Amino acid sequence: MQQIIVDISISPDEWIKLYQGVATDVRTTSRDGRSVRFPGRILSRFYLRDGIQGSFRILFDDSGKFVSIERL
Repeated sequence: MQQIIVDISISPDEWIKLYQGVATDVRTTSRDGRSVRFPGRILSRFYLRDGIQGSFRILFDDSGKFVSIERL
């Protein structure tokens, strides 16, 4: 199993675009410098009134399929 760690800051307005399907993917850079793109829906449970802020560990299998995400 592989993992990446990302620092994310998504405002409430940006989240609405993801939630409504106007945008579907989040693009960011992992702490080790890799460019990362993943479905925004995996962040749903972390949404708060001020959006989504924080560091997250994303686990994926050897074929690159999402397994889980956790807030650090």
